[in-house]
Amino acid sequence: MELPVRDGDGYLADMNEWTEDVGRAMAEADGVELDEVKWSHILKAREYFEETSSVPPIRKFAKYIDEDQKVIFNTWMTGPMKPITKYGGLPKPTGCV
Repeated sequence: MELPVRDGDGYLADMNEWTEDVGRAMAEADGVELDEVKWSHILKAREYFEETSSVPPIRKFAKYIDEDQKVIFNTWMTGPMKPITKYGGLPKPTGCV
């Protein structure tokens, strides 16, 4: 699958080009394995974005999905909002990521 244009950080240049297949292909291209839990985080972040038109900071996101922040960090082994938003085709998070 040919990926849509991405910026220097790997985010989609055009959010409208995102599909589940594109999100999975982007992660694969970056060497990131998406299991069911990670994929559920991505879909929940998209849901949050659709409701609020904003990318949630980790605290709000953890509350939104009723999950401990530490668990989310351990799942992603990194600042979780970056890969969650990147593979979800969302804008880059601002603030602490």
